[in-house]
Amino acid sequence: MSGAVAATTAELVARARRLAVPGERRLLGVVGAPGAGKSTLARVLVDVLGPELAVEVGMDGYHLSNAVLADLGRRGRKGAIDTFDDAGYAALVARLADARPGDPPVYAPVFRREIEEPVAAGVAVPADVPLVVTEGNYLLATTGAWPDARARMTEVWYVDVPDDVRLARLEERHHAFGKSREDARRWSRGSDQANAELIAATREGADVVVRWRP
Repeated sequence: MSGAVAATTAELVARARRLAVPGERRLLGVVGAPGAGKSTLARVLVDVLGPELAVEVGMDGYHLSNAVLADLGRRGRKGAIDTFDDAGYAALVARLADARPGDPPVYAPVFRREIEEPVAAGVAVPADVPLVVTEGNYLLATTGAWPDARARMTEVWYVDVPDDVRLARLEERHHAFGKSREDARRWSRGSDQANAELIAATREGADVVVRWRP
């Protein structure tokens, strides 16, 4: 795989549409560092393709709860790779990949930023929807159960943006959800940056690296 490919929304939607074959089930993974825009891209793909062709399932539904993180002494590193239930996510991905028309829906958890907690069964994935778009930080990680999830995905796209753009977005997001400007900056350049460096090291495992031009 070579360097990043600049792509418009229309080009990425067209590529995703080719994966959405009625009567089949395929998974598209969208990965990137915090603030890269992967959640936004996943949402755009699903919105444009429509509910008959695509549904979004986020990895963030497998955040460990704040209570569990506190018990483990990891509350201050929330978002790090060891603060997720990777085995649970891999099991969900397998269920989604195996679903076929006529099967019951699969219910997936979601992450609610307003309460900073995962919520069980937050999204229904009908079996006749051909494309599941799943996004998250660690889809290409090589430890734990992450490779099991990756193996069931038809394609994984790595979203690449300049660090200054990504960090500015990240600070704004943290501030919007209640952190002071100082805390937002500290978190973005501390715990989030350590996670970003780990994620960047998995870039070569992607099927394509994209510089998205909305």
